[in-house]
Amino acid sequence: MITTLPALSALAQEAQPAVDEATGTASLAWLLFALPAAGALVLFVTGRRSDRWGHWLGLATVVASFVIGLLVFVETLGLAPDARTRELPLYSWIGSGSLNVDFGLRLDPLSLTFVLLITGVGSLIHLYSIGYMSHDPGRRRFFAQLNLFVAAMLVLVLANNFVLLYLGWEGVGLASYLLIGFYQDRPAAATAAKKAFLMNRVGDVGLALAIFLIWLELGSTQYTEVFGRIGEVPGGTVLAITLLLLLGACGKSGQFPLQSWLPDAMEGPTPVSALIHAATMVTAGVYLIARTNPIYDLTETGRLVVALIGVVTLLIGAIIGCAYDDIKKVLAYSTVSQIGYMILAVGLGPAGYALGIFHLLTHGFFKAGLFLGAGSVMHAMNDDVDMRRFGGLWRKMPVTFVTFGLGYLALIGFPFLSGYFSKDAIIEAAFAQEGWQGWVFGWAAALAAGLTAFYMTRLMIMTFFGEERWRTVPAHNGEAYHPHESPASMTVPMIVLAFGSVGAGALLSGVLPEWLAPTLGELRELEGGALPHAVVPWLVLALSALGVLAGYLFVGRKPVPVERPERVSLPVRAARADLYANSINSSVVERPGIWLTRILVYFDNRGVDGAVNGIAAGLGGSSGRLRRLQTGFVRSYALSMLGGGVLIVAAMLAVRFA
Repeated sequence: MITTLPALSALAQEAQPAVDEATGTASLAWLLFALPAAGALVLFVTGRRSDRWGHWLGLATVVASFVIGLLVFVETLGLAPDARTRELPLYSWIGSGSLNVDFGLRLDPLSLTFVLLITGVGSLIHLYSIGYMSHDPGRRRFFAQLNLFVAAMLVLVLANNFVLLYLGWEGVGLASYLLIGFYQDRPAAATAAKKAFLMNRVGDVGLALAIFLIWLELGSTQYTEVFGRIGEVPGGTVLAITLLLLLGACGKSGQFPLQSWLPDAMEGPTPVSALIHAATMVTAGVYLIARTNPIYDLTETGRLVVALIGVVTLLIGAIIGCAYDDIKKVLAYSTVSQIGYMILAVGLGPAGYALGIFHLLTHGFFKAGLFLGAGSVMHAMNDDVDMRRFGGLWRKMPVTFVTFGLGYLALIGFPFLSGYFSKDAIIEAAFAQEGWQGWVFGWAAALAAGLTAFYMTRLMIMTFFGEERWRTVPAHNGEAYHPHESPASMTVPMIVLAFGSVGAGALLSGVLPEWLAPTLGELRELEGGALPHAVVPWLVLALSALGVLAGYLFVGRKPVPVERPERVSLPVRAARADLYANSINSSVVERPGIWLTRILVYFDNRGVDGAVNGIAAGLGGSSGRLRRLQTGFVRSYALSMLGGGVLIVAAMLAVRFA
């Protein structure tokens, strides 16, 4: 259903907070992205001369950005809610005819929330990377690319117009391509980077077309003007814009049908996995939909499609996560599923915008901690990722075990940890929808919670409990296993994130919706729906407990075979084949695209070029034959004149006696 009422434009304008020009500490907000960008530039330009200190420069610039972001955040807290949206114009960026785009920043509760998440978690990942990459000869290049990634992500969330957002959007895509393919000598890494780049381009086309439509209808790309006048746009065009924005979000956030690139991104170093899958890149799609909430508020159909995409994706991620033995890929598909929860939440409209951001923040803590914990395990196990070769590591790695375990409990929604507050709130909002939506969205989200508990319990048991299988398996990468705890540069960030996994949910649950209200509107609590609100938490808790029990019964009580069994059931084969997503993409997009390209090339060579070359050859041949008539002999010319005269006389006689 598309809402089109004459009063929508006025209502949209009234809903937008007044925008003031940033002053005070906020006037330094340009340093938020400038510092990491400058760090990246220095590290790229100085080359090997900065190998000894480049990693410290990369860390210092991101920490400095976090401090500045914190100061701006504290200053904004002191303002009245209706004065917390400010803009910082920097310079006129693009001026062409009627198109004028400023390079300016929008400082509001939503952008500042992302700034603190990106720079805070990013600083911890930078610190962790110093220890993790200590023996890697390309460490300086790695930190340069990390800084570039952080700078691009900050431009994306701080932009005050769609064109500048697109600049950050493409910058994030470039940096992720470089980081995923960091190990350039590995074919798998190069393939994964190219796959991520190409699949993101599909989504980027959608975002670009949405921006073109907005410009065509409103003549502006500034958020303030677009959100204030979007009610003037016809309902069908609004729906088209929301669907194109969703396509862009699916590409960046790894949502159906563009989700298959995200698990392959595990080929990059583990800190990259934490940065991409926890706090930054995969959340860009959620940010995009939340940022454009005034547009989505005008089309119920657009929001419904968003919610359906989220539901399908969270089930896909949960199902596939049950079948993998690669510790990083299990966490990757967990991210696919959890981002699906966020997309479902923002698809619920005013009842879910703030909940989606809430889960995004708590997920940033516990998923970053889980990925860093996985990196700590790999660091101790010669970079092996096969959980069948682990077992009993809690004795050798107590800090990693405790921090990872807290992240696990937060992810499965253990009572009073962060995931319990954020994920359960989304499931309650899903059940509260009217009609069939409450049943479908609610039960799908609840079922995925049970599956999450199963595959994460399986991961915990295979990695940290049971028999120490690493003692009996062949050496990995030519070295025997000697599991040990990671250095302090790696464990300290894990401990900090573990505190977030425990307390972030309780800390944010009461204040975050109110803080985000100037940007996302008041959180609308729904009554009724498929199930009473009081029943939903107990249902989710019961399903999660069943998932934990199933994980213990299927894995904990049986010996784990070191080698993967060759004969497995059809559902397991399908899950290990990513539910045939790659095959579907190959059949539906890749092969038809290749054949279409071949047909177009053939038509271009034989048709277009053939016609042009044929005309040129015909004219050239005709000219060559006509040129032979010019012999230079007088007798030839006289004979030609005589022949011409005879023909003219014959023609005249024929006409005369006809």
